[in-house]
Amino acid sequence: MFGKLAADALGLSNVGIVVKPADYDKVDADDYIMHEDNEKIYFLIKSKSDEYCFTNLGLVHLDGTSATSKKRMLRRYSYQTHPISDVYLETAGTVDLDVEIKFTMGNEHYSIDVNKKHLEELKDLYKALVKIASIMHDNELALQHAKESLHVAQSTLGRVTGQQADVASQFKSINQYTFDWLEDIRYKYVVKDFGKVFEKYIHN
Repeated sequence: MFGKLAADALGLSNVGIVVKPADYDKVDADDYIMHEDNEKIYFLIKSKSDEYCFTNLGLVHLDGTSATSKKRMLRRYSYQTHPISDVYLETAGTVDLDVEIKFTMGNEHYSIDVNKKHLEELKDLYKALVKIASIMHDNELALQHAKESLHVAQSTLGRVTGQQADVASQFKSINQYTFDWLEDIRYKYVVKDFGKVFEKYIHN
């Protein structure tokens, strides 16, 4: 694990650094990755008090109350339930020592300061998050349209079959078809694993 001496040696402060893949097994966040479910770390930012670990399944955030406290709060936000939006990258000015990546996951707003020497790596993360946000937005629209289409179809079918006698049999058949159809579009438009996106854009 990265202890205080290691953090000092690396020059860690409240401004984060990008951890190389070879060192993923040395950070605390790795202990909470669901390796059993094929979860994989693709990008990791570490400061003295926090770790921001981007995996194929979500964001694992180890939140320290301060750089000197040993207390940590573990938060996990899956892409499935916490859509990404409002992704921004703020580059450094002439005298600035850090750059900043900002994004929203569900109702959580993140603004992470990173040493400006890691700008090139951060550009990769920015691209990956922008792409994920775009996919999520498009899939949400497609899911809404699919549900609206189903509602129209159900209403039309109800008017056509409403006078027939075997109502119970019709209800059972329509209900099963609706369930199967909704499961199919959920599988198609609700993405849990964004490993392919990270593999395309992350080059660290």
